Order: sequence, then C-alpha cells, then structure tokens
Amino acid sequence: MRFAEKTALVTGASGGIGAAIVSQLRAEGARVAVADRDVGSLAAEAHLPGDLRDPDYCDGLALAAHQALDGLDIVINNAGVITRGPVTETSDEDWALSVGVNVEAPFRICRAAIPIMAAAGGGAIVNTASCWGLRPGPDHAVYCMTKAAIASLTQCMGHDHAHQGIRINAVCPNEVNTQMLRSGFAKRGFDPDTAIAELGKSVPLGRIAEPEDIAEVILFLASDSARYMCGALVEVNGGKPVQ
Repeated sequence: MRFAEKTALVTGASGGIGAAIVSQLRAEGARVAVADRDVGSLAAEAHLPGDLRDPDYCDGLALAAHQALDGLDIVINNAGVITRGPVTETSDEDWALSVGVNVEAPFRICRAAIPIMAAAGGGAIVNTASCWGLRPGPDHAVYCMTKAAIASLTQCMGHDHAHQGIRINAVCPNEVNTQMLRSGFAKRGFDPDTAIAELGKSVPLGRIAEPEDIAEVILFLASDSARYMCGALVEVNGGKPVQ
C-alpha cells in the first residue's frame, strides 16, 4: 500500500494508460481525482470532467482536486494526443490541439499545483513525455516537438522546485497498445491487431508496451521509492530506439 492516505490527480484518466494508473493507485490506497472529457465510467473518489484545451479548466484543476480530496500529494499529467505527418501536412487545428493538450495543459496544471504542494510540504508530479520527444522520429514533427517541450519543462521544473520538496519527473514511452494507437492504424487502413503484432517484432523484448507497463513506472516515480529522483526522463521502450 505505497499510496495509503495519499491523494492524486490523473489527467487523461479514461485512456488506456490513464485507466491503468487510476486502478493501480486506488489498489494501493490512494484517493484519486480523475480528469478527462468523460470520466463517468471510472471508479474514483472525485470526477472532474472537462476539456484540457480550456485554459480556465486547466488553471482550476489542481485546486478542484485538492478541495475534492482534501489534499494533493501527486499529479500525473498523462493526457496526450498524436498528430501525424510532416509540418507541411499539419493544419492549424492539429497544431492547436497538440500544443494545447501536450504542452499548455500540463504547464498550467503544474503552475497551479506547485504552490499547493509547496504549502503542504511537498509532493510528486509525473509528466508523460515520449521517446519521440528525446530523439526525432519520421513524420511526427509536431508530436515530437510537443513531447520534447514537456520533457524539457519537466527537467526545468524538477530543478526549480526540488528545494520545495516537490519531485518532478517524466516517463518516456515508445509505442503502447492503447486505443489511440489502434485508432491511428485503423485510420490508415490497417487492421489494428495485425499492425500491433507486426510492430512488436521490431521491439527487442518482442512486443510493444501494454498500458500497465507504463503505469507501473509512473507509480514508481510518484512513490517514495523514487525519493531521490528529480528532473529525470525515464525511457520505457522495450529496448527499441525511435526509428
């Protein structure tokens, strides 16, 4: 029960990784506030639905979670979107969505959460970056850029707020078997099951990640077991480099 008496806010809670994070946190004793566009089906102590593209929603999310849970020990900025293609095929709408969800939302949530945590003596924030944000990948220019931005922001915040007892780290996955990945294959005319099986052949461990593989590393970073980790970018890639 690593998280007994702990309180946590999780964004992107309805997605594959998000749902695994919430389930594992609650199984280990945490009280959890879930944030996503639709969180009605999730088991949690507080439901905070909204659109992460809305600045007012993001600015108020940490306080809303703190009030609902009577505390805020952990923030997990897990929500993310993928925009595919080179910049010449990226629309203004694609740009606004990617920057809004992948960069601006966690920036605003962290900016609001840090003073709350500092006043309580500390806390842990885990952001979801990507291996694709550490090294460039083909035909994902805006996605790579936004994940590079959140990786850099994590390192900067980790340095700036360590003295307040706040540990800020990021997990950097490669491909994960989520609905977001599956829908991308379907949109491009591929059978998702077949495509994922083929993709797994390119991974040294023999498969792409499942949501639980990423969630367990996120929980480690949020736990006291990672008490000396701050500003770290942890790759979880099965041994596969960005290709």
